Amino acid sequence: MARQYCGQLGKQDNCQIAVSLSIATQRGSLPIAWELYVPKEWIDDRERAHRAGIPDELVFQTKPQIALAQLREAIASGVAPGIVLADAGYGDETAFREGITELGLLYAVGIRPGTSVWAPGTAPLPPKPWSGRGKPPTLLRRAPGHEPIVVKELAMQLPANAWQTVTWREGSNAALSSRFAAVRVRPAHRDTWRSTVREEEWLLIEWPDGDTEPLKYFLTTAPEEATLEQLVFVTKMRWPQRSKYNNLLVSESVAPRDHFVKGWEWSNRSA
Repeated sequence: MARQYCGQLGKQDNCQIAVSLSIATQRGSLPIAWELYVPKEWIDDRERAHRAGIPDELVFQTKPQIALAQLREAIASGVAPGIVLADAGYGDETAFREGITELGLLYAVGIRPGTSVWAPGTAPLPPKPWSGRGKPPTLLRRAPGHEPIVVKELAMQLPANAWQTVTWREGSNAALSSRFAAVRVRPAHRDTWRSTVREEEWLLIEWPDGDTEPLKYFLTTAPEEATLEQLVFVTKMRWPQRSKYNNLLVSESVAPRDHFVKGWEWSNRSA
């Protein structure tokens, strides 16, 4: 137990957090991995850790690192590959998203309003031309007037016709719907340390009608040909699964890849 952010309370408090991995479909979900997150102060205090029964060989891992380890183990165990769904506490970490891609999986994950991206049609500048002396430059560049933008600012600049109302499923009292927009962007975090440009992916934005600003942001490596309805359907698969558990459980949902394709077709029929 430690003072940390608690999703159920919406603030920091003394609590225990666990990372879980579930297989989720439209009909339901099944947890397949669960691990208690042990804060660094517990790992570093070996005497206290020993009294609490924490194994000596346990090393500190961040929550996204635990989630990636669970995904690797699931794949090694023969679990069908699928879409990784997670909230912004995970999706906002570049290493987590890149780790998912390295595993050959697609993702649809939440990000925070301050996440930086390259707006549609833009990208970092190529390395500086080689002067003929020393090592040829290899790192991508930015320049005044040629820089990435945070997703909230990008969303506020989108024209009115970029937003559409999408219904993704029936709720307990009424159909669940909201306004969304989707654009192709490139994540920009620390790309000046890279020599190659990141691939484009979808930025999905939710801005409920009547709100003064967007509510949620997602990055997804769904196919480029995906429709807005399809993006919303798959991304919102996380919420039914999450609501089954105490919000203290930080969970990732994995849907089988074939369901991802069927989800496209289902969404088209239901829109």
